[in-house]
Amino acid sequence: MSNSIYQFDVTLNNGQQQSLQDYAGKVLLIVNTASKCGFTPQYEGLQSLADKYKTQGLEVMGFPCDQFGHQEPGTDVEIEQFCSLNFNVGFPLFKKTEVNGENASPLYKYLKDAAPGLLGSKSIKWNFTKFLVNKQGKVCKRYGSTTKPEELVKDIEALLKD
Repeated sequence: MSNSIYQFDVTLNNGQQQSLQDYAGKVLLIVNTASKCGFTPQYEGLQSLADKYKTQGLEVMGFPCDQFGHQEPGTDVEIEQFCSLNFNVGFPLFKKTEVNGENASPLYKYLKDAAPGLLGSKSIKWNFTKFLVNKQGKVCKRYGSTTKPEELVKDIEALLKD
């Protein structure tokens, strides 16, 4: 197995295939999202990070997921409309994704192996778990749902300077 996320292709919410190789040289913040979650307002913070750091090389990537309390029941189109209307989301949203279990996306299996959670746990506990990836495609850090996007600024800025 390669030791970067660039080996993966993912599907955008419009059905188009996207190679993560296209993001080589950028810092990535990969987040499993949901529209009906207590943490949903984090979309605003994620968009702020995307706006502030995009020109410096940050890409925020949202992967809607319905595996936690059925908090992402919509279709990919409905999710995109909700995010756009309510949070002005302009960063890429991907096809609804499973992050745990045997149908977990290969990208998420890789992310969980590369950056286990608390006490070495691999499974994702809830919506808005965040993974920070450096410009070489290496997973650097995992943050839980309660970590607000603005709390990642120092880590993001350090990776952008590398």
